[in-house]
Amino acid sequence: MLYYLQKKKNERIMNMITFKKQFILLMLLLFCGTVSHAADDLINQQITIKLDEAGTLSTKIGTNKKYKITNLKLVGKVNNEDWKFVREMAGGTNIFTEHTSGNLAVLDLSEVRLEVGKSGSYIGDDKLLKNAFQDCPSLKKITLPSILTSLGTNAFAFCDNLESIEQLPTAIDEIGYGTFCSCEKLEKLEIPSSVTSIGGNAFSGCSSLTNLCLPSGVTSIGDYAFRGCTGLTSLDIPLGITVVASGTFENCSGLLSLVLPSSVTKISFSAFEGCCNLVSLNIPFGVTEIGGSAFENCSSLTSLALPTGITTIKYNTFKGCCGLTSLCIPSGVTSIGDYAFYGCCGLLSLNIPPTVTSIGEQAIFGCNGLASLRIPSSVNTIGYRAFSDCCNLASIYVSWETPLKFKRTSVFSETDKQKYTLYVPKGTYLDYWLSDDWGDFKNIVEYDVTGVDNVTTSTDVKEISRYSVNGQRLSAPTKGLNIVKYSDGSVKKVAAQ
Repeated sequence: MLYYLQKKKNERIMNMITFKKQFILLMLLLFCGTVSHAADDLINQQITIKLDEAGTLSTKIGTNKKYKITNLKLVGKVNNEDWKFVREMAGGTNIFTEHTSGNLAVLDLSEVRLEVGKSGSYIGDDKLLKNAFQDCPSLKKITLPSILTSLGTNAFAFCDNLESIEQLPTAIDEIGYGTFCSCEKLEKLEIPSSVTSIGGNAFSGCSSLTNLCLPSGVTSIGDYAFRGCTGLTSLDIPLGITVVASGTFENCSGLLSLVLPSSVTKISFSAFEGCCNLVSLNIPFGVTEIGGSAFENCSSLTSLALPTGITTIKYNTFKGCCGLTSLCIPSGVTSIGDYAFYGCCGLLSLNIPPTVTSIGEQAIFGCNGLASLRIPSSVNTIGYRAFSDCCNLASIYVSWETPLKFKRTSVFSETDKQKYTLYVPKGTYLDYWLSDDWGDFKNIVEYDVTGVDNVTTSTDVKEISRYSVNGQRLSAPTKGLNIVKYSDGSVKKVAAQ
């Protein structure tokens, strides 16, 4: 009897569980059907609404239709109250700063007149103000009023699905700061000839933008204007641009080539950093300054000619340019900054001109392609691990009469000094062999440094040493041809009577 009662109890429990499962399943099916129905209930045909009075859009569209309209054309007067309503229709934030469920994808404003209204800050008289369409995720296509005169800061920023904007009004003279920032699906945009300025971050993160033509009248491009535009393969920079601003083309990984106009005089910090497919780039003759990290990780760049006006190779300038095989440093350069050529493993030769006085920390670290290195006597400072991990370096030529002392001894660390041949000026072998900084080189060979024939005209330059043509050091002028070394590092031949 007890067994029978227990069996019945178990059957009732199982029936209840089965019923609950069936009920839950039914609710899920009903919910999915509701969602599906809601999606199918979207209003996809274009809805045209005429506003004779600004601020009345909310009275024209019922709450049950507000978030279902996908294609809207407005005609007449529009103010900030209407604009907030449109933003909510496009999935923008409401008064609670929460995104709505709006589905507005296509918006035609070609026949509207913008008015300020009583409240809000999205639009002015014929102007789009700050954040006008910012973060409206459902928007895909917009047609703007032809009488529009300006685009405010971040006007379309973070419109993740924005694909196109019909021709921008011709009265616009500036693409403002962050105007199209992070519009990841924006594929094309026609910029009117009236535009003279591209603001900072204007197209930053527009990864689908493949083609862009800048008007010839553009004279200013702001910081990070095209950062992360990975779809761009080329871009013509207008004549009149004088500065390539910081990070302008940072991480434009699709960029293959770029021609800079002759008007450019400065390339700023990180201007081309991360342009990993950039193969060629001309640097105009008039450029006098290249910022730190300007070409960092441009791994496909094979060669580059630096103009003679450059005086400093700054920190990280060519760091990670592993495809770079040759680079001519102009004679006017006085310093090579920290990490300047770090990891340039493809670099086969590097000319350090006799004007250089300092080489920074890890400046030429990991340049495995270098077979020989010549350090001029003008250098008086070499930073920590400056030439470390140059594993194929075989020959090092120095020309100091007195061995240079390092602030830190690890200048050539992580390299096999037993394989190097250190070439030193004639008559200085013992000085280098006894030196704490140079004495651990196994092979030290004297060589004739008199092949250099630099002429100096400075009255401040003093004679520091004198040699015969055979490389013997002289204590005083000796009849015949003498080789004289001066305090600026120059060497010249002098006839003594």
